Amino acid sequence: MASEDKGAYREIESGSQSAPKMSVFARLGTFFDREFKAEFLSTLILVLLGNGSVAQFMLLNKDTPNSAPFLTINFGYGCAVMFGAYIAAGVSGAHMNPAVSIALAVVKKFSWFKVPKYITAQMLGALIGSFILFIVYVDRLLEAGTLLDNDLYRGIFATYPHGGTSVGPQLLDQVVGTFLLMLIVCSLIDTNNSAPPPGVTPILVGGSVLSIGLSFGTNCGYAINPARDFAPRLATAIMGYDNVFSANEYYFWIPIVGPIIGAILGAAIYLLFIERPNSCLSYMKEPTDIVTSNGASVNEADIQLEKKTAA
Repeated sequence: MASEDKGAYREIESGSQSAPKMSVFARLGTFFDREFKAEFLSTLILVLLGNGSVAQFMLLNKDTPNSAPFLTINFGYGCAVMFGAYIAAGVSGAHMNPAVSIALAVVKKFSWFKVPKYITAQMLGALIGSFILFIVYVDRLLEAGTLLDNDLYRGIFATYPHGGTSVGPQLLDQVVGTFLLMLIVCSLIDTNNSAPPPGVTPILVGGSVLSIGLSFGTNCGYAINPARDFAPRLATAIMGYDNVFSANEYYFWIPIVGPIIGAILGAAIYLLFIERPNSCLSYMKEPTDIVTSNGASVNEADIQLEKKTAA
């Protein structure tokens, strides 16, 4: 894209009254930029590898469901997140999750102007990934039984709650799971804390998803990501599966609302408790702590006191 178009786009984003008008093609080119493509591709990989592990697990155990360890799905999704992050982290930040994009925007670490672009890319990536997965496994699904009449196999794509859970605990499950994810992610990208080298971060983010799955995986399938659940659910509706939105008393809204609430809470609590604990709600104020070369934290007030004492 021409540099003048990018400049105009930045002016529009900042709300400038004098921003020149952009052509439709220029706007589309800016919307479908490298960030959009990175979020699209990384979320597609997330769904392909993550839900692929679910498909393999369920089809291998079709005669004795729930008899094999859930661990294969936990590791499958941990690796899916890790590799998705490696693909997109240097371009878009590898959100792969609308809840993450919204939460970062709420705490002013991400532009609200980019949120629609990111969510669109994430939803499209998850949708296309679901169709690819369906095509890859269609023969096995047909072999396993009546494809569209078997409610068990729609769970390959979207999450459904355990029959022994009610709405309140289901919502709390998604809030807590995504809260933990966002809290850990914030710590991993905070260079004033103990953030790892950039090349290691995707591994640890994948590890956080593995850990959440090991601890909170069986109540609701630990979607903790609206794109990972809603787009594949929509895909199953297009495929012809029945009651994908009305099942379990219209459960579909819980993996959308719960993760958004949890991610906002995670980002806000990390900001107020760890990153800038003295700034209260004025979280745009610069932190007052300085991290020395050996990693120790030194308060500016202490530095000034030492200077006065020395004088």
